[in-house]
Amino acid sequence: MFLLNHRLLFPDVEKADEDGLLAVGGDLSPERLLLAYKNGIFPWFNEDSMILWWSPDPRMVLFPEKVKISKSMAQVIKSNKFRITWNTEFEKVINACSAIIRKGQHGTWITPEMKSAYLKLHQMGIAKSIEVWENDVLVGGLYGIDLGNVFCGESMFSRTSNASKFAFICLAKELQQKKYRLIDCQVYTAHLESLGAEEIPRKQFIAILKG
Repeated sequence: MFLLNHRLLFPDVEKADEDGLLAVGGDLSPERLLLAYKNGIFPWFNEDSMILWWSPDPRMVLFPEKVKISKSMAQVIKSNKFRITWNTEFEKVINACSAIIRKGQHGTWITPEMKSAYLKLHQMGIAKSIEVWENDVLVGGLYGIDLGNVFCGESMFSRTSNASKFAFICLAKELQQKKYRLIDCQVYTAHLESLGAEEIPRKQFIAILKG
């Protein structure tokens, strides 16, 4: 376990423990966050804890060309039920992600400190959002860090069935067209797996990130 101070550096990700925890402390400055993401590290902590920095092995990722679209989702897409916008309501998306009630989770890791940090990254053009609308009502979306060839997904929300899936599929299609290498999904969930995400070794993830 490494304790960070004011210096802008992280230990090698290979020094993370078996759960992927690499370091504690530091701050959420734009410079430190960007350094973290470029090195395959992300912050994730509860409201009442120190800042925790993670680099799990294996890593959950989606290669954009491997996104899975079920028959039911194909029908949803074809129906034009939803409308999508890009990077127009970042603050509303991050607020919705922090407010959503998730099974087995008490409170939120998207604290006011985290919101402030990612809003700064958004203002710098690094953190981006995707919004899903139904009848001009914001019903879903996601946000993450755009590194130019890798998109690091942070969180998504849905206020109506399939809205977050729609956002994720639209993101994958857009990034495939732009020749992005992958979407970082961080850790395994069955939901992400159903959309085509898979686990790869951390070394492979870092190699892609640095490539």
